[in-house]
Amino acid sequence: MIRHKHIDKLCALAMVLALALTGLLFFGEALGIQRASAAPAYASRLFDDSRVHTADLQVEDWAQFIADAPAEEYVPCTVVIDGETFHQVGLRAKGNNSRRLTEEYGLARYSLKLEFDHYVDGGNYHGLDKFSLDASFQDNSHLKSYLVYDMMDFMGVPAPLCSYVWVTVNGQPWGLLLAVEEPEESFARRNFGVDHGQLYKPDYTSLNAENADVALRYINDDPASYPNIFNNAKFDVDTADQERLIQALKVLASGENLEAAVNVDEVLRYFAVQVFVMNWDSYLGHTGHNYFLYEEEGILSILPWDYNLAFGTYALGMTDPIRDPNVLINWPINTPAPGEVMLKRPLFHNLMKNNEYFAQYHAYFDQLLTEYFENGRYEEVVRQTQALIAPYVEADPTAFCSYGDHLLAVDTLLEVCRLRSESIRGQLEGVYPATLAQQAENPGAGVDTSHVDLRNLGDFQDLENAAVYDRVRIHRIGNMTCPKL
Repeated sequence: MIRHKHIDKLCALAMVLALALTGLLFFGEALGIQRASAAPAYASRLFDDSRVHTADLQVEDWAQFIADAPAEEYVPCTVVIDGETFHQVGLRAKGNNSRRLTEEYGLARYSLKLEFDHYVDGGNYHGLDKFSLDASFQDNSHLKSYLVYDMMDFMGVPAPLCSYVWVTVNGQPWGLLLAVEEPEESFARRNFGVDHGQLYKPDYTSLNAENADVALRYINDDPASYPNIFNNAKFDVDTADQERLIQALKVLASGENLEAAVNVDEVLRYFAVQVFVMNWDSYLGHTGHNYFLYEEEGILSILPWDYNLAFGTYALGMTDPIRDPNVLINWPINTPAPGEVMLKRPLFHNLMKNNEYFAQYHAYFDQLLTEYFENGRYEEVVRQTQALIAPYVEADPTAFCSYGDHLLAVDTLLEVCRLRSESIRGQLEGVYPATLAQQAENPGAGVDTSHVDLRNLGDFQDLENAAVYDRVRIHRIGNMTCPKL
């Protein structure tokens, strides 16, 4: 038996401390204390974007892997990240049109996906279950995705972490790729906590189908009517999950009481960035895909994904793509797609019918312009990042373009951002047309962009040129050395 003249006081003090600790656990975030899941170990390791990282992919038969890449089947791989070795990691090629065209042009530079728990239960990279290595397909700047994710993060939209990686294969240089955190379990914990909601990546089975569920349109109450959502769930889905999401879509379709079904503030911030970067390989485009859908307690959020074709460079799948920079860079912010598309995109269209939300959408544009573009933040991000990756881009043996083309693309990207910012400022102030109808009535109105060639950012011609030189460059891989970190 414990005997101490102050035992009662000590027990009381212990109880007070326990209650205080409990209070911190429950109310710590309100007091400004960051939850543990908000800063996982991998965030300060691979996704420290102040430096270029290294990753050596050790694959038994790399030539066979490349030959089989279009099938997107996993093979076991040992990967050494910044000198740290991980065994039995799942490796496969990734992508849709980019994967198809890489194969069609006879190239080998596929975007890749590494899954640490594919072969080993619980396998992870310091808490991360999966990440991608983006090949910068049709992005000569190597900066489109990096810049857009930075913009999304700046505007408070949950976005994947990313950083640059010099990739070698069995010790031989392969190229500079962008590591991107895959939105799955680790991403959900980091952004939404341990008790996070459901995460989906809606995508079409056939581009020629109606794909109403990908467009987030309410169809009926039958979960079987939403295969492109529920078949692409990142976590196990039960009946209650299905019912909550379908009910949210029903509310969204009604156009009434939208805050009961939509994280309106986050969605408006997402669309401000999405429309700025002129990305039509997206929810607002013909395909309606390339986004993640997050649902928690019946509230929907849309999250960013895949920006290599942003900044007006989307032409894939279009029979008569628009290439005129005067049209693209002055693209209207109030009707960012033709009416036949907008009417089928309720997450944008029905929010914009609400005057309060419409005004807030404009307010977020003003914030983005004032705090990110007009004060030069975007140029600082681009220039600093380009300086960081320059020696790696120059030495890249599998790049889709030359180093000179890369430098031209960076300058072009900066000019596009400057002009797009100027155009949107004019649209907000009523100087330039802000709808497609107004533009039709005032052809040629807007900022003069005639000196800009958007093909400099990445085009099919680059793929053709790369195909000609690819065998020579791949042959040179064994003779190249990795730039010093």
